[in-house]
Amino acid sequence: MNLSNGIWNLITFLAGLLLTLSFAPFDHAYLAIISLVALFLSWQAATSPKQAALRGYIYGLGLFGLGVTWVFVSIYFYGGASFFASASMAFLFAAFWALFPALTAYISVKVAFLTDKRWLLWITPFVWVLIEYVRGFWLLNGFPWFQISYSQLDTAYAGFVPLFGAYGTSFLVLMTASLVAYMLSMKQRLIFSSATISLILITGYALKHVEWTEAIGKPIKITLAQGNVSQDQKWRPENLIKTLLSYQQMTYSHWDSDVIIWPETAIPSYLHRIDEHFLKPLAAEARLNNTDLIVSLPSKSADGKQSYNTVLTLGTERGIYHKNHLLPFGEYLPWQPVSGWVLDLIGVHLGSFTAGGDNQALLKAGGYFFGTSICYEDAFASESLRAMPDAAYLVNVTNDGWFGNTLEPHQHMQIARMRALETGRYLARATNTGLTAFVAPNGKIIKQAPLFETSTITENILPMGGMTIYARLGDGVIICFLAFLFLGLLVFIVFKRDKNITA
Repeated sequence: MNLSNGIWNLITFLAGLLLTLSFAPFDHAYLAIISLVALFLSWQAATSPKQAALRGYIYGLGLFGLGVTWVFVSIYFYGGASFFASASMAFLFAAFWALFPALTAYISVKVAFLTDKRWLLWITPFVWVLIEYVRGFWLLNGFPWFQISYSQLDTAYAGFVPLFGAYGTSFLVLMTASLVAYMLSMKQRLIFSSATISLILITGYALKHVEWTEAIGKPIKITLAQGNVSQDQKWRPENLIKTLLSYQQMTYSHWDSDVIIWPETAIPSYLHRIDEHFLKPLAAEARLNNTDLIVSLPSKSADGKQSYNTVLTLGTERGIYHKNHLLPFGEYLPWQPVSGWVLDLIGVHLGSFTAGGDNQALLKAGGYFFGTSICYEDAFASESLRAMPDAAYLVNVTNDGWFGNTLEPHQHMQIARMRALETGRYLARATNTGLTAFVAPNGKIIKQAPLFETSTITENILPMGGMTIYARLGDGVIICFLAFLFLGLLVFIVFKRDKNITA
């Protein structure tokens, strides 16, 4: 398309906004394809890698600028920073992550220019996924928000998740968008491109009906408690007794359940301060009623020097899990001492936690081992896969109260659904203010509590055994395979270019 640079920049910004609308709570999944097609066409029309990178950056500003507005809410309303400081930090947050679409554009176009620009649309999906892997797994402990596949949990592409996981499924969505862009721009091989897209969609739809895991026992009756304690009131000492009594009452009303789960840090007090006079008596009552409790609270090491974000099982067995994948700038400060100095300067004070480590024993409740994740950990497939195949179900405890009534709780719930689909396990997810829910092994929400209401929901879930293909492989194998294919594609392109030159 023969459009001016300004028009292309506007198109890419709007395309970034559209991609946000493909995710929860909007859930217009088809907009992801439209957004990507527009972006890829803008890169193809670029006259240089730098121009493409600028368009990628503008696209990222649209995506993250709208998609992570909840960062401002967290910093301003709950972090104690001024309006200007909160807005500045939210903008810098979005501006930083927007660098990754820019980097994807630069590398894709640069490689295409070195070989043959006509191959750009075939190169881009590989580069995108490899860059996303760096963003989602390595940098700053990972920020895997807005992976393309998360927007497709209710489409045919969801069928590929148990085989290829989030990254592999994202690649297929990206390849679909590339094929559409290829047809629109090149107007060549229309039959081949259309047939390939159709094959992807038909295969994905058929795979959605495959059951990769199987029930290994009788249903477990689980109750999830949502206390709806406002974040600005949660840690006030005068509210501790009220909070404990509220969760205690919800628990007493459901002693007929096999398992009762409280959300992240439902107990706003350190373990050593509350164990003797509250938790041990509660555990004794749980045993009398043949119920297991899963509760969450902060704890300290024996010497008091280290703090942990902890999940504790009470009842039949007492077990403990410390959060392993910590949230940067929320639970620990990277780039010290600079980051600490900057946050102190603007008046934001954050906690400092220690990771629990990779080799923690699985917790057990309801007669079965389960995979535990605390809040942000459910954004990382590796945390769930570590529990396979021994875990019969997944438990996530979360506190999204930091973000108020924004897009974040819905986006986070969408990400959690991916973990159930990848592992073929039921997920029981207890949150402080929402969204508390049960998710089936196919990624569908079975039952969900409303946002910002004190409530409990109960459901019978099946303990599951077996392994999906993806659970056996993991992201490492998928990424290495894509990298190998990409290398093969580059060799083929260079060989074909050299052959044409010598011809």
